[in-house]
Amino acid sequence: MPSVLILGFDPHAVPGMDGDAMRAVLDKELARFSEHAIDASMTLIAPDESAESMAVAALSEQDWDVVVIGGGIRKPEPLVTFFEQVVNLVRRHAPGASLAFNTSGGDSVEAAKRWL
Repeated sequence: MPSVLILGFDPHAVPGMDGDAMRAVLDKELARFSEHAIDASMTLIAPDESAESMAVAALSEQDWDVVVIGGGIRKPEPLVTFFEQVVNLVRRHAPGASLAFNTSGGDSVEAAKRWL
């Protein structure tokens, strides 16, 4: 069974976001992976000093086929340095994984399937 890791922002760490509502969307999307016979895991990080250790732990957990980096990490221009950090962590700690990018919390399955 192919394996996918989704790296995204913890919606409770994003100011002005309804964390509970967004978490429900993310959990629903994670559940969709099993409908496609894909083993998926999600790690939600905050844009702070804990992000690197959390991402490295998740990336090192197993050999991932695809790592999906969520739009919340890569879209906001002020976070471009953080996005670069996440991409470089994937390159170092999951070198065999393809990278995929979703457009929202509801299309991670499609993003991953492009590279499976």
